Amino acid sequence: MQLTRMGIDIAKQVFQVHGVDRHEQPVWRRRLSREQFLKTVLATAGPGCEIGMEACGGANHWARQLQAHGYHVKLIAPQFVKPYVKSNKNDANDAEAICEAMSRPSMRFVQVKSIVQQDLQALHRIGRVWCSNVLPRTTRPGGWSPSTGRSHPGNCSRCAKRSRVGWRTPTMA
Repeated sequence: MQLTRMGIDIAKQVFQVHGVDRHEQPVWRRRLSREQFLKTVLATAGPGCEIGMEACGGANHWARQLQAHGYHVKLIAPQFVKPYVKSNKNDANDAEAICEAMSRPSMRFVQVKSIVQQDLQALHRIGRVWCSNVLPRTTRPGGWSPSTGRSHPGNCSRCAKRSRVGWRTPTMA
């Protein structure tokens, strides 16, 4: 059995694998646990086998693992895989759809991210969430600050200005 292309659907505990030969005939369909996955794929997929996965955080990890063993890994955005699912959505059909989608010459693939790139992306997302919650964060202290003898600015621009100076204790007249 000589695999030319393999589609892998990654789940939390199991991986569904779909492999085709050079005649585009499905020759390998397996459900593998996380522990079995890497050693089984390395034993089954020969040199020159292209491996495709849906792009997600876990896919980047497994793509790096497979690339370290010399395989050519392609990641596909989930919205580009969805049109190739033939019937009910399940892991086996998703793996087959991934395998089918990566055979298309006009398919766009996602670059495999390094660990540093993934960490930087996570920091950007955390910053975006942090910035989107500015108003609740600036008004939340308003409920308890008067009881501690401190004044709380009314809006975000004054909050940002005072955060550079520090909180001011109100003066007694």
